[in-house]
Amino acid sequence: MVSSSQNNNKTLHSLLATKLTKLTIPPSSSSSPPQDFDFNDVFGPPTASNDGGASTSFSPSLLVIHNRSHSFVGPSPRFTPTSSSSLLPFTAADSDSEDDENDAVSETLKDEESAVRKFGPWDFEILRVVGKGAFGKVFQVRKKSSDGDEDGDGLYAMKVMRKETVIKKNHVDYMKAERDILTKVVHPFIVQLRYSFQTKCKLYLIMDFMNGGHLFYHLYRQGIFSEDQARFYTAEIVSAVSHLHKCGIVHRDLKPENVLMDADGHVMLTDFGLAKEIDEDSRSNSMCGTTEYMAPEILLSKGHNKDADWWSIGILLYEMLSGQPPFTHANRKKLQERIIREKVKLPPYLTTEAHSLLKGLLQKEPSQRLGSGPSGGDNIKSHKWFKTINWKKLEARELLPKFKPDVTGKECTANFDRCWTTMPLDDSPAPTPTAGEHFQGYTYVAPNTWLSSV
Repeated sequence: MVSSSQNNNKTLHSLLATKLTKLTIPPSSSSSPPQDFDFNDVFGPPTASNDGGASTSFSPSLLVIHNRSHSFVGPSPRFTPTSSSSLLPFTAADSDSEDDENDAVSETLKDEESAVRKFGPWDFEILRVVGKGAFGKVFQVRKKSSDGDEDGDGLYAMKVMRKETVIKKNHVDYMKAERDILTKVVHPFIVQLRYSFQTKCKLYLIMDFMNGGHLFYHLYRQGIFSEDQARFYTAEIVSAVSHLHKCGIVHRDLKPENVLMDADGHVMLTDFGLAKEIDEDSRSNSMCGTTEYMAPEILLSKGHNKDADWWSIGILLYEMLSGQPPFTHANRKKLQERIIREKVKLPPYLTTEAHSLLKGLLQKEPSQRLGSGPSGGDNIKSHKWFKTINWKKLEARELLPKFKPDVTGKECTANFDRCWTTMPLDDSPAPTPTAGEHFQGYTYVAPNTWLSSV
């Protein structure tokens, strides 16, 4: 009986491997490779039409929101491209070839000894483009159904990164860190990674799709938020960042473009492309982030830790309450000088409690900043501006947002800019890097109850 059972198991595994290696992907319909992509670029430039409901009480200048800076990424700390990897010839095979399928499947079968089913780009139907930037595109996708799936509505955001671009820009470690960090973090206000996989040419991250759009989208349309509305969003962001810090993770790129909103109006932290795991007593010397939100210690190359995130949250809160960051300039060098030297000018119409919180978060000396020290985020949560927040109910998602985005259905993309959602639906071919050893172990499937039955 035991021998018979073992033979049956071997037969089933053999059949599974055979079927997986024969999977095919629909051919790409586009011959022009995408240029730049970053997940925070989901909207693109604001459209000329504006929402009539925008606040005009204090007439904040919205020109700064039109001219957004992009995340600056310093080089990976360990990987240096060799002369062979800097010359990346285009090959006849694209990322959707059968060879790529076999590579993706062989990696998952080799790296994982369990009988859990693995996934690839062929398992997802592309519905919309919702972003484009430095490394590829972000798509709204639907997971194709299969026997035994209990996958909710099956809608996801698929972030696609071109390996040759990642290697050329010396960002290998950042891409690997993003995937690794997302597999470790589970929190009600952090977007969840569901799958990751790769082909010869591309890296794929499959995350929950948030059809409420980005916080930036709603801030731009409203102009400014009331203190009550800003307090709710800031509390959820503080909760998420506090959890990251307890896990030894610093986000390093907190800004409205990296905060999504779900259909109920809760905010969700996303884009961990610059995140880093840092020990409690360690500091990072990387120059990275988005200039308007960078802490002074990053700009001064003094080394930074989790305290830099609290500065960024202070800038984000200031922008929600005034319509623009406290320090702005078209010239990056002069902008950096303002952040380092100038005092923050607080809007006079804000409450005393809001002034107090902003002053605490925007202390230029990290050791004096609210949130620094062993208590961390607990000091921020106990600030008097948050006295109306029940943190246990907030983190249980029992506090209902007063604002809900205009969403017509689960597939609704109305809160994403049309410059993306009207783009052709294709996952374009990409060149194959000459050095392919940089992304070993990239494959991941989030634990789900239904997987055991596949």
